[in-house]
Amino acid sequence: MKASLANGVTFERRIGVDEGRTIGFMGEGGRVYATPALVRDIEQTCRDGMLEHLDSGEDSVGVRIELDHLAPTLLGMTVEIRATVSEVKGRLVTFDIAARDPLDQIARGKHVRFVSDVQKTIERLKAKAAKAGAAGR
Repeated sequence: MKASLANGVTFERRIGVDEGRTIGFMGEGGRVYATPALVRDIEQTCRDGMLEHLDSGEDSVGVRIELDHLAPTLLGMTVEIRATVSEVKGRLVTFDIAARDPLDQIARGKHVRFVSDVQKTIERLKAKAAKAGAAGR
């Protein structure tokens, strides 16, 4: 991880709320930005922003999210997600999250990501898969 990933670094992303990002269970008139889609978009914003601050062979995974989804965003509206690094503690990076649509602040919270060595992670996953296969017999 590079020293450039430090407190105050901010990543922003604008997202159009398409049908795939909305809930459908309230019918067509009730389509609004779904909380799971918002969480995914926050995670992607943080991960994409971090990539330029990581060394070759590193990536990051989400390990914690704390989110208040404050207001609905209608199908077709644009959302701006802002993620600001608030703490770097070893390989843990904490972000303060704010999201808004053209009319309202729609979310606030915190997101924590862990910087991982991709190859080591793959080896751990292979070991777990081997154990899982043995446990299933």
